Amino acid sequence: MKELICIVCPKGCHLKVDEENGFSVTGNGCPRGAEYGHKELTNPTRVITSTVRLEGASLCRLPVKTSADIPKKDIFQAMALLDGVTAHAPVKTGDVIVPNILGLGVDFIATKTITG
Repeated sequence: MKELICIVCPKGCHLKVDEENGFSVTGNGCPRGAEYGHKELTNPTRVITSTVRLEGASLCRLPVKTSADIPKKDIFQAMALLDGVTAHAPVKTGDVIVPNILGLGVDFIATKTITG
């Protein structure tokens, strides 16, 4: 039995996930908590937030994030892709900075509009 705290909403339900009985979840206050508990033990995913170099603006870094969650096992490989990336102003929130990360169909997108 694995114990987790649900992060889907601010309520923070204390979940118990029974790995021996089909990853059944108890302690959840809503269906989203049950889904989170099951997914966290069978295929954990995360949204990545970071920054990349920025040229043509007064700021030297641009905040970025993944457009969707990616498998937890791919986080370090995805982060390594950002090492050689330089964005150029102007940039709008939602602009794709790195498309199709690791062939997952998820992009790194800008999270701030910077005009220059």
